[in-house]
Amino acid sequence: MEEKKKTIGVQGLLVAAAVLCLSSLAVSTEETKPKQLRFRENGEFKIVQVADMHYADGKTTPCRDLLPSELASCSDLNTTAFIHRMILAEKPDLIVFTGDNICSDATDAARSLEYAFSPAISASIPWAAVLGNHDQESTLPREGVMKHIASLNHTLSQVNPTGVDVIDGFGNYNVEVQGVEGSGFENKSVLNLYFLDSGDYSTVPSISGYGWIKPSQQLWFQRTSMKLQKAYMSKPEAQEAPAPGLVYFHIPLPEYASVDSSNYTGVNQDGISSPSVNSGFFTTMVEAGDVKAVFTGHDHLNDFCGEYTGIQLCYGGGFGYHAYGKAGWARRARVVQATLEKTDEASWGPLKSIKTWKRLDDQNLTAIDVQVLWNNSTTGAGGT
Repeated sequence: MEEKKKTIGVQGLLVAAAVLCLSSLAVSTEETKPKQLRFRENGEFKIVQVADMHYADGKTTPCRDLLPSELASCSDLNTTAFIHRMILAEKPDLIVFTGDNICSDATDAARSLEYAFSPAISASIPWAAVLGNHDQESTLPREGVMKHIASLNHTLSQVNPTGVDVIDGFGNYNVEVQGVEGSGFENKSVLNLYFLDSGDYSTVPSISGYGWIKPSQQLWFQRTSMKLQKAYMSKPEAQEAPAPGLVYFHIPLPEYASVDSSNYTGVNQDGISSPSVNSGFFTTMVEAGDVKAVFTGHDHLNDFCGEYTGIQLCYGGGFGYHAYGKAGWARRARVVQATLEKTDEASWGPLKSIKTWKRLDDQNLTAIDVQVLWNNSTTGAGGT
Protein backbone atom coordinates (compact mmCIF):
# COMPACT_ATOMS: atom_id res chain seq x y z
CA MET A 1 0.00 0.00 0.00
CA GLU A 2 2.84 2.36 0.89
CA GLU A 3 4.51 1.64 -2.49
CA LYS A 4 1.28 2.40 -4.33
CA LYS A 5 0.87 5.73 -2.51
CA LYS A 6 4.46 6.61 -3.35
CA THR A 7 3.96 5.86 -7.05
CA ILE A 8 0.71 7.81 -7.25
CA GLY A 9 2.43 10.70 -5.49
CA VAL A 10 5.20 10.79 -8.09
CA GLN A 11 2.66 10.76 -10.93
CA GLY A 12 0.76 13.58 -9.25
CA LEU A 13 3.89 15.70 -8.99
CA LEU A 14 4.64 15.12 -12.66
CA VAL A 15 1.14 16.17 -13.69
CA ALA A 16 1.46 19.26 -11.50
CA ALA A 17 4.79 20.11 -13.12
CA ALA A 18 3.07 20.16 -16.50
CA VAL A 19 1.16 23.34 -15.59
CA LEU A 20 4.28 25.39 -14.81
CA CYS A 21 5.26 28.31 -17.01
CA LEU A 22 6.96 27.51 -20.31
CA SER A 23 9.95 29.82 -19.96
CA SER A 24 12.23 27.23 -21.61
CA LEU A 25 10.19 27.21 -24.83
CA ALA A 26 11.66 30.31 -26.41
CA VAL A 27 12.62 30.23 -30.06
CA SER A 28 15.82 28.29 -30.64
CA THR A 29 19.16 30.07 -30.63
CA GLU A 30 22.66 28.81 -31.30
CA GLU A 31 23.00 28.10 -27.57
CA THR A 32 19.86 25.94 -27.48
CA LYS A 33 20.41 23.96 -30.66
CA PRO A 34 21.47 20.35 -29.97
CA LYS A 35 25.13 19.53 -30.35
CA GLN A 36 26.32 16.67 -32.53
CA LEU A 37 24.60 13.46 -31.45
CA ARG A 38 26.97 10.71 -30.40
CA PHE A 39 27.03 7.45 -28.50
CA ARG A 40 27.64 7.54 -24.76
CA GLU A 41 30.87 6.42 -23.17
CA ASN A 42 29.24 3.07 -22.40
CA GLY A 43 28.71 2.47 -26.14
CA GLU A 44 24.94 2.97 -26.09
CA PHE A 45 22.49 5.36 -27.74
CA LYS A 46 18.86 5.35 -26.68
CA ILE A 47 15.79 6.71 -28.49
CA VAL A 48 12.28 7.07 -27.07
CA GLN A 49 9.47 7.16 -29.64
CA VAL A 50 6.32 9.12 -28.79
CA ALA A 51 3.49 8.31 -31.20
CA ASP A 52 0.17 10.14 -31.55
CA MET A 53 -0.02 12.59 -28.66
CA HIS A 54 -3.07 14.39 -30.19
CA TYR A 55 -2.33 17.27 -27.83
CA ALA A 56 -4.91 20.05 -27.60
CA ASP A 57 -5.31 22.62 -24.80
CA GLY A 58 -3.73 21.05 -21.74
CA LYS A 59 -5.68 20.60 -18.50
CA THR A 60 -9.04 21.49 -20.11
CA THR A 61 -8.71 18.74 -22.73
CA PRO A 62 -10.50 15.48 -21.81
CA CYS A 63 -9.07 12.01 -22.23
CA ARG A 64 -10.54 9.22 -24.33
CA ASP A 65 -11.09 5.49 -23.98
CA LEU A 66 -10.17 4.92 -20.35
CA LEU A 67 -11.83 3.01 -17.56
CA PRO A 68 -14.64 5.09 -15.96
CA SER A 69 -12.63 5.46 -12.75
CA GLU A 70 -9.74 7.04 -14.68
CA LEU A 71 -11.59 9.64 -16.77
CA ALA A 72 -12.46 12.34 -14.24
CA SER A 73 -8.91 13.39 -13.38
CA CYS A 74 -7.36 12.84 -16.83
CA SER A 75 -6.33 15.47 -19.41
CA ASP A 76 -3.53 16.34 -21.82
CA LEU A 77 -1.39 16.78 -18.72
CA ASN A 78 -1.35 13.01 -18.31
CA THR A 79 0.33 12.79 -21.71
CA THR A 80 2.89 15.34 -20.55
CA ALA A 81 3.44 13.45 -17.29
CA PHE A 82 4.00 10.21 -19.23
CA ILE A 83 6.80 11.83 -21.22
CA HIS A 84 8.34 13.09 -17.98
CA ARG A 85 8.19 9.56 -16.56
CA MET A 86 9.85 8.14 -19.67
CA ILE A 87 12.64 10.69 -19.45
CA LEU A 88 13.29 9.84 -15.80
CA ALA A 89 13.18 6.10 -16.40
CA GLU A 90 15.12 5.79 -19.66
CA LYS A 91 17.30 8.93 -19.79
CA PRO A 92 17.11 8.95 -23.60
CA ASP A 93 19.67 10.53 -25.87
CA LEU A 94 16.93 11.47 -28.32
CA ILE A 95 13.12 11.67 -28.29
CA VAL A 96 11.31 11.18 -31.60
CA PHE A 97 7.70 12.34 -32.01
CA THR A 98 6.15 10.45 -34.93
CA GLY A 99 3.22 12.64 -35.89
CA ASP A 100 -0.30 13.63 -34.87
CA ASN A 101 1.46 15.66 -32.23
CA ILE A 102 -1.53 18.01 -32.01
CA CYS A 103 -5.07 17.71 -33.29
CA SER A 104 -8.09 19.68 -34.52
CA ASP A 105 -9.22 20.46 -30.95
CA ALA A 106 -6.22 22.73 -30.35
CA THR A 107 -7.38 26.35 -30.18
CA ASP A 108 -3.84 27.71 -30.69
CA ALA A 109 -1.61 25.38 -32.71
CA ALA A 110 1.66 27.09 -31.81
CA ARG A 111 0.98 27.01 -28.09
CA SER A 112 -0.26 23.41 -28.24
CA LEU A 113 2.94 22.36 -30.00
CA GLU A 114 4.98 24.09 -27.31
CA TYR A 115 3.10 22.31 -24.54
CA ALA A 116 3.28 18.97 -26.37
CA PHE A 117 7.07 19.08 -26.70
CA SER A 118 7.70 20.86 -23.37
CA PRO A 119 9.03 17.82 -21.44
CA ALA A 120 11.86 17.30 -23.95
CA ILE A 121 12.57 21.01 -24.14
CA SER A 122 12.60 21.61 -20.38
CA ALA A 123 14.89 18.58 -19.91
CA SER A 124 17.27 19.91 -22.63
CA ILE A 125 17.07 16.58 -24.45
CA PRO A 126 17.56 16.57 -28.24
CA TRP A 127 14.32 15.78 -30.01
CA ALA A 128 12.97 15.39 -33.52
CA ALA A 129 9.45 15.38 -34.92
CA VAL A 130 7.57 14.51 -38.08
CA LEU A 131 4.00 15.35 -39.04
CA GLY A 132 0.97 13.07 -39.04
CA ASN A 133 -2.34 13.46 -40.82
CA HIS A 134 -3.94 15.64 -38.09
CA ASP A 135 -1.23 18.18 -37.21
CA GLN A 136 -2.49 20.78 -39.70
CA GLU A 137 -6.16 20.65 -38.64
CA SER A 138 -5.90 23.40 -36.01
CA THR A 139 -4.86 27.04 -36.59
CA LEU A 140 -1.67 26.57 -38.63
CA PRO A 141 -1.22 25.06 -42.11
CA ARG A 142 1.07 22.07 -42.51
CA GLU A 143 4.13 24.13 -43.44
CA GLY A 144 3.46 26.52 -40.57
CA VAL A 145 3.30 23.66 -38.09
CA MET A 146 6.67 22.30 -39.22
CA LYS A 147 8.25 25.75 -39.22
CA HIS A 148 7.15 26.31 -35.65
CA ILE A 149 8.43 22.90 -34.58
CA ALA A 150 11.81 23.63 -36.18
CA SER A 151 12.04 26.95 -34.30
CA LEU A 152 11.77 25.46 -30.81
CA ASN A 153 14.59 24.82 -28.37
CA HIS A 154 16.70 21.67 -28.45
CA THR A 155 15.12 20.31 -31.63
CA LEU A 156 16.87 18.65 -34.55
CA SER A 157 13.74 18.99 -36.68
CA GLN A 158 14.02 20.65 -40.06
CA VAL A 159 11.31 21.95 -42.37
CA ASN A 160 13.11 20.31 -45.28
CA PRO A 161 16.67 19.31 -46.22
CA THR A 162 19.13 22.01 -47.13
CA GLY A 163 20.32 22.12 -50.72
CA VAL A 164 17.17 20.44 -52.10
CA ASP A 165 15.12 22.72 -54.33
CA VAL A 166 11.98 20.63 -54.78
CA ILE A 167 10.68 18.03 -52.35
CA ASP A 168 7.15 17.11 -51.35
CA GLY A 169 5.91 17.59 -47.81
CA PHE A 170 7.41 19.27 -44.77
CA GLY A 171 9.80 17.58 -42.36
CA ASN A 172 12.11 15.49 -44.53
CA TYR A 173 15.62 15.42 -43.03
CA ASN A 174 18.32 13.15 -41.65
CA VAL A 175 20.37 13.08 -38.46
CA GLU A 176 23.77 11.43 -37.97
CA VAL A 177 24.86 9.79 -34.71
CA GLN A 178 28.62 9.62 -34.27
CA GLY A 179 30.65 7.10 -32.30
CA VAL A 180 32.05 7.46 -28.80
CA GLU A 181 34.29 10.44 -28.25
CA GLY A 182 37.93 9.41 -28.37
CA SER A 183 37.29 6.28 -30.42
CA GLY A 184 38.16 5.73 -34.08
CA PHE A 185 34.52 6.45 -34.90
CA GLU A 186 34.17 9.72 -32.99
CA ASN A 187 33.89 11.78 -36.21
CA LYS A 188 31.94 9.19 -38.16
CA SER A 189 28.22 8.52 -38.18
CA VAL A 190 27.70 4.93 -37.06
CA LEU A 191 23.89 5.25 -36.99
CA ASN A 192 21.85 7.24 -39.50
CA LEU A 193 18.34 8.46 -38.76
CA TYR A 194 15.94 9.40 -41.55
CA PHE A 195 12.74 11.39 -41.00
CA LEU A 196 10.04 11.79 -43.67
CA ASP A 197 6.65 13.42 -44.09
CA SER A 198 4.25 10.61 -44.99
CA GLY A 199 1.55 13.16 -45.81
CA ASP A 200 -2.00 13.54 -44.63
CA TYR A 201 -4.66 12.71 -47.23
CA SER A 202 -4.60 12.01 -50.94
CA THR A 203 -4.82 15.10 -53.15
CA VAL A 204 -5.51 13.01 -56.27
CA PRO A 205 -9.27 13.07 -56.98
CA SER A 206 -9.35 9.49 -58.27
CA ILE A 207 -7.49 8.13 -55.21
CA SER A 208 -9.08 8.13 -51.77
CA GLY A 209 -7.54 7.65 -48.35
CA TYR A 210 -4.26 8.70 -46.79
CA GLY A 211 -1.23 10.35 -48.33
CA TRP A 212 2.03 8.61 -49.21
CA ILE A 213 5.76 9.19 -49.55
CA LYS A 214 6.30 10.80 -52.95
CA PRO A 215 9.01 10.19 -55.62
CA SER A 216 10.81 13.45 -54.74
CA GLN A 217 11.17 12.29 -51.14
CA GLN A 218 12.38 8.89 -52.22
CA LEU A 219 14.98 10.46 -54.49
CA TRP A 220 16.22 12.59 -51.59
CA PHE A 221 16.38 9.48 -49.37
CA GLN A 222 18.31 7.52 -52.02
CA ARG A 223 20.86 10.27 -52.53
CA THR A 224 21.27 10.86 -48.79
CA SER A 225 21.73 7.16 -48.08
CA MET A 226 24.30 6.82 -50.86
CA LYS A 227 26.23 9.85 -49.61
CA LEU A 228 26.29 8.57 -46.03
CA GLN A 229 27.31 5.08 -47.09
CA LYS A 230 30.13 6.43 -49.25
CA ALA A 231 31.44 8.60 -46.41
CA TYR A 232 31.31 5.71 -43.95
CA MET A 233 32.93 3.12 -46.20
CA SER A 234 35.80 5.47 -47.05
CA LYS A 235 37.14 5.25 -43.50
CA PRO A 236 39.71 2.53 -42.72
CA GLU A 237 37.88 1.57 -39.50
CA ALA A 238 34.68 0.75 -41.40
CA GLN A 239 33.69 -2.82 -42.09
CA GLU A 240 32.16 -4.15 -45.27
CA ALA A 241 28.57 -3.19 -44.41
CA PRO A 242 27.26 0.40 -44.31
CA ALA A 243 26.27 2.10 -41.08
CA PRO A 244 22.75 1.01 -40.12
CA GLY A 245 19.81 3.34 -40.68
CA LEU A 246 16.50 3.81 -38.88
CA VAL A 247 13.52 5.53 -40.53
CA TYR A 248 10.72 7.45 -38.81
CA PHE A 249 7.41 8.67 -40.27
CA HIS A 250 3.71 8.56 -39.36
CA ILE A 251 1.54 6.52 -41.73
CA PRO A 252 2.48 2.83 -42.05
CA LEU A 253 3.47 1.45 -45.44
CA PRO A 254 1.26 -1.17 -47.17
CA GLU A 255 4.01 -3.72 -46.45
CA TYR A 256 3.07 -3.62 -42.76
CA ALA A 257 0.12 -5.84 -43.71
CA SER A 258 2.56 -8.43 -45.10
CA VAL A 259 4.35 -9.03 -41.80
CA ASP A 260 3.67 -12.61 -40.71
CA SER A 261 1.64 -12.54 -37.50
CA SER A 262 3.51 -15.60 -36.26
CA ASN A 263 6.78 -13.71 -36.59
CA TYR A 264 6.18 -10.40 -34.83
CA THR A 265 6.30 -9.21 -31.23
CA GLY A 266 3.35 -7.15 -30.00
CA VAL A 267 -0.25 -6.84 -31.15
CA ASN A 268 -2.27 -5.79 -34.20
CA GLN A 269 -5.69 -4.72 -32.90
CA ASP A 270 -6.36 -1.89 -35.32
CA GLY A 271 -5.68 -3.28 -38.77
CA ILE A 272 -3.17 -1.51 -41.02
CA SER A 273 -4.33 1.96 -42.12
CA SER A 274 -1.95 2.49 -45.02
CA PRO A 275 -2.38 4.56 -48.19
CA SER A 276 -4.57 2.93 -50.83
CA VAL A 277 -1.65 3.12 -53.26
CA ASN A 278 1.86 1.75 -52.87
CA SER A 279 4.40 4.40 -53.84
CA GLY A 280 7.31 1.96 -53.62
CA PHE A 281 9.18 3.44 -50.68
CA PHE A 282 9.68 0.07 -49.04
CA THR A 283 11.43 -1.21 -52.16
CA THR A 284 13.52 1.97 -52.20
CA MET A 285 14.69 1.24 -48.65
CA VAL A 286 15.47 -2.39 -49.42
CA GLU A 287 17.53 -1.33 -52.44
CA ALA A 288 19.42 1.27 -50.38
CA GLY A 289 20.68 -1.52 -48.16
CA ASP A 290 21.26 0.36 -44.91
CA VAL A 291 17.79 0.52 -43.33
CA LYS A 292 17.29 -1.96 -40.49
CA ALA A 293 13.98 -0.76 -39.04
CA VAL A 294 11.06 1.58 -39.70
CA PHE A 295 8.99 3.20 -36.92
CA THR A 296 5.51 4.65 -37.43
CA GLY A 297 2.38 5.56 -35.46
CA HIS A 298 -1.12 6.28 -36.81
CA ASP A 299 -2.78 3.01 -35.72
CA HIS A 300 -2.90 3.57 -31.97
CA LEU A 301 -3.82 0.05 -30.92
CA ASN A 302 -0.97 -1.58 -32.83
CA ASP A 303 2.42 -1.93 -31.17
CA PHE A 304 4.12 -4.78 -33.02
CA CYS A 305 7.54 -5.12 -34.61
CA GLY A 306 8.03 -7.71 -37.33
CA GLU A 307 10.61 -8.42 -40.02
CA TYR A 308 9.69 -8.29 -43.70
CA THR A 309 12.27 -8.70 -46.47
CA GLY A 310 15.13 -7.79 -44.18
CA ILE A 311 13.60 -4.71 -42.54
CA GLN A 312 11.81 -4.58 -39.19
CA LEU A 313 8.46 -2.79 -39.46
CA CYS A 314 7.44 -1.35 -36.08
CA TYR A 315 4.63 0.61 -34.49
CA GLY A 316 5.15 2.91 -31.53
CA GLY A 317 1.83 2.13 -29.85
CA GLY A 318 -0.66 4.80 -28.76
CA PHE A 319 0.85 7.38 -26.39
CA GLY A 320 -1.53 10.33 -26.02
CA TYR A 321 -4.51 10.40 -23.68
CA HIS A 322 -6.61 12.64 -25.95
CA ALA A 323 -6.07 10.18 -28.79
CA TYR A 324 -8.32 7.17 -29.24
CA GLY A 325 -7.23 4.10 -27.34
CA LYS A 326 -8.73 1.11 -25.58
CA ALA A 327 -9.98 1.09 -22.00
CA GLY A 328 -7.78 -1.17 -19.93
CA TRP A 329 -5.00 -1.20 -22.54
CA ALA A 330 -2.29 1.09 -21.20
CA ARG A 331 -0.81 3.94 -23.23
CA ARG A 332 2.75 3.07 -24.20
CA ALA A 333 6.06 4.27 -25.65
CA ARG A 334 8.69 2.44 -27.67
CA VAL A 335 12.36 2.53 -26.72
CA VAL A 336 15.19 1.67 -29.12
CA GLN A 337 18.71 1.05 -27.86
CA ALA A 338 21.67 0.84 -30.23
CA THR A 339 24.90 -0.66 -28.85
CA LEU A 340 28.41 -0.46 -30.28
CA GLU A 341 30.91 -3.29 -30.57
CA LYS A 342 33.65 -3.28 -27.95
CA THR A 343 36.91 -3.59 -29.87
CA ASP A 344 39.15 -3.69 -26.78
CA GLU A 345 39.07 -2.50 -23.18
CA ALA A 346 39.59 1.10 -24.17
CA SER A 347 37.72 1.56 -27.43
CA TRP A 348 34.45 1.15 -29.26
CA GLY A 349 33.91 0.07 -32.86
CA PRO A 350 30.91 0.08 -35.22
CA LEU A 351 27.32 -0.74 -34.32
CA LYS A 352 26.82 -4.22 -32.90
CA SER A 353 23.09 -4.47 -32.20
CA ILE A 354 19.74 -2.70 -32.08
CA LYS A 355 17.08 -3.81 -29.64
CA THR A 356 13.71 -2.44 -28.56
CA TRP A 357 11.10 -2.67 -25.84
CA LYS A 358 7.99 -0.79 -24.77
CA ARG A 359 7.03 0.84 -21.49
CA LEU A 360 3.44 1.03 -20.30
CA ASP A 361 2.09 4.07 -18.48
CA ASP A 362 1.03 1.98 -15.51
CA GLN A 363 1.98 2.12 -11.86
CA ASN A 364 5.38 0.52 -12.45
CA LEU A 365 6.09 1.87 -15.95
CA THR A 366 6.29 -1.79 -16.93
CA ALA A 367 8.75 -2.77 -19.67
CA ILE A 368 7.44 -5.40 -22.10
CA ASP A 369 8.36 -7.16 -25.35
CA VAL A 370 12.15 -6.88 -25.32
CA GLN A 371 13.18 -7.73 -28.87
CA VAL A 372 16.43 -7.73 -30.88
CA LEU A 373 15.80 -5.94 -34.16
CA TRP A 374 19.25 -6.34 -35.69
CA ASN A 375 22.65 -7.86 -34.98
CA ASN A 376 25.87 -7.21 -36.85
CA SER A 377 26.74 -10.71 -38.03
CA THR A 378 30.39 -9.70 -38.62
CA THR A 379 30.85 -9.30 -34.87
CA GLY A 380 29.76 -12.83 -34.13
CA ALA A 381 26.50 -11.62 -32.59
CA GLY A 382 24.20 -13.34 -35.06
CA GLY A 383 22.49 -12.46 -38.31
CA THR A 384 19.88 -9.92 -39.31
